[in-house]
Amino acid sequence: MTRVGIIGGTGYTGGELARILSTHPDVEIAAMTSRQNAGAKVSDIHSYLKGYVDITFTEKISETKDLDLVFVATPHGVAMSEVPALLDQGIKAIDLSGDYRLHDVSVYEKWYGHKHTDTENLPKAVYGLPEFFRDEIRGADLVANPGCYATSIILACAPLLKSGLVEEDVIVDAKSGTSGAGMVPSQRTHHSTCGESIIPYSVGSHRHTPEVEMAVDRFASSHMNVTFVPNLVPIVRGIISSCYFDLKGDCTQEEIDEVYEGQYGGERFVHYVKEPSIRAVVGSNHAQVSSRVIGGKVVSFGVVDNLVKGAAGQAVQCMNLMLNNKENAGLDMPGLGV
Repeated sequence: MTRVGIIGGTGYTGGELARILSTHPDVEIAAMTSRQNAGAKVSDIHSYLKGYVDITFTEKISETKDLDLVFVATPHGVAMSEVPALLDQGIKAIDLSGDYRLHDVSVYEKWYGHKHTDTENLPKAVYGLPEFFRDEIRGADLVANPGCYATSIILACAPLLKSGLVEEDVIVDAKSGTSGAGMVPSQRTHHSTCGESIIPYSVGSHRHTPEVEMAVDRFASSHMNVTFVPNLVPIVRGIISSCYFDLKGDCTQEEIDEVYEGQYGGERFVHYVKEPSIRAVVGSNHAQVSSRVIGGKVVSFGVVDNLVKGAAGQAVQCMNLMLNNKENAGLDMPGLGV
């Protein structure tokens, strides 16, 4: 049985990791940390885990011995202070923040506004999108889990970019539920502000922008120009990203369909569908992708649960690969549907 720890266990992502891992057939949750709740039972803070996670929060992960892998589910800036010690002890790590996603230090420091303190391990981090980097993840000691918006966008865009059928500029209109903003409330996520409304935010300054550019550049033949417009919508979970491309030449819907079926036809968690739906994937590690040819353009859609395939579920999928478990272990459940 693999012993895992979670740094940052009280947030939405930490709680979601615990929910998924609590029924994983090959994993024991040996530790969860929380500075503000150290000493409290996990199930007293996350009541939905009562009967599933019977441990107490500790202040530091170092208080638990013999861990095989640790998830770092904290705001950016924390993982870079925790990961070096984990790796030095031979403990594998998955960072769910943005600390290890961007290998260019200057880009990280520009977008996140502070100095990166672990440049030694930064180039060792593997980008944790299994559908495209599965082999690299299998051999990794450190994985940078993709952002939720980035996951939905890359899943939608990468097959088209690999095909060479589209121009390498994309406009992304993305919509996310309020849980993507984290547990700490703000004026924007206050119900009276965001209820019955759609709010564009961080346009031109969202920190997932350079991550998307970095990732899609790996599939394009030249640098991608990404225009990313995130919107907050009054739902709790889920993201839908609509990605607009110009076609390089005449192309039929059938040709585009073949591109996506060729990419995702054998995947367990990514499905090419006619009409994507957030409710179809909520509560699951599944993603839906779709596309439509409209004249000389094509729009592609990527849909995920931001807390599962966009965060905790994808991290567990990466863990399974890193530990040579079945990739779908602990994750093989459908979305809620309604």
